[in-house]
Amino acid sequence: MRILVLGAGGIGGYFGGRLAAAGRDVTFLVRPRRAEMLRARGLSISSPLGDVHLAMPSLVTADQLAQPYDLVILSCKAYDLEDAMRSLAPSVGSETAILPLLNGVAHIELLEQQFGASAVLGGTCYISTTAQPDGTIVHMNDMHRLTLGDRTGVTSSRVEAIHRQLSGAGFDAVLSDRIVQNMWDKWVFIASSAGMTCLMRSSIGDYVSAGATSLASQLVDECVSVATAAGHSLDDAEVANVRSFVTKAGSTIKTSMLRDIENGAPIEADQIIGDMVRRAASFSLPTPILSVVHAHLKSYEIGRARRLAA
Repeated sequence: MRILVLGAGGIGGYFGGRLAAAGRDVTFLVRPRRAEMLRARGLSISSPLGDVHLAMPSLVTADQLAQPYDLVILSCKAYDLEDAMRSLAPSVGSETAILPLLNGVAHIELLEQQFGASAVLGGTCYISTTAQPDGTIVHMNDMHRLTLGDRTGVTSSRVEAIHRQLSGAGFDAVLSDRIVQNMWDKWVFIASSAGMTCLMRSSIGDYVSAGATSLASQLVDECVSVATAAGHSLDDAEVANVRSFVTKAGSTIKTSMLRDIENGAPIEADQIIGDMVRRAASFSLPTPILSVVHAHLKSYEIGRARRLAA
């Protein structure tokens, strides 16, 4: 199976790198500058679960794409999706499957419009990574799970074949018959955790010590209410897991969105929080904490744009 991984950063580089190290036919679609770095230094993963170094990863830039691939793993940030779709269009044929690993669910409709509903699988991942200035991908915990499935809930032979390709490659590949629910579960988790850490500009443990536990729990309730209204109610165990994560005393965890803010980088404000707020409004649900989080993130984006313009 010929696999194209869009991006070689924290997500695409990690899962694609492990797939390539396990002998899968993987090519990375990257920008020219990233291609130069990878050709000079290779692709390196530093992980408590085992390091990987690919001295000469297979690379392609958008202008070099000429033939369809069997599987496209889409690992860009949501704000880069439209550019990504234009770049990868030559790689998508009538039999190509697209596996998006983006947060939220708004990207599904955009991908369907561009490539057709039958091409787009459901997918999500749980992993904490960051890319160092030298390009090394640092895996920061012991979780590296990628979940995929057919959004119809019926597992096809095509999806089973993709799962076999992803299995046994040094990370947890899970085949799900409820992938849309899995995506909503992840969305509630990331909106709650990123929302609170960004709002408080601190690790989870620090805002818990500051007395914000009930605020975090209220944010979880607001996100859960949106999922329920949309027909994707989380089960009790999943809600308890999210609530426990965002209220854990002593936790040093900072979400990737907060790290992006601290580094002055772009963020997925509209895709993770804004879309949740919009859906809440469509259901006439009150979401005072989510709305404050969204305003906080948009204020950051406005200030960042002004600084870049100057």
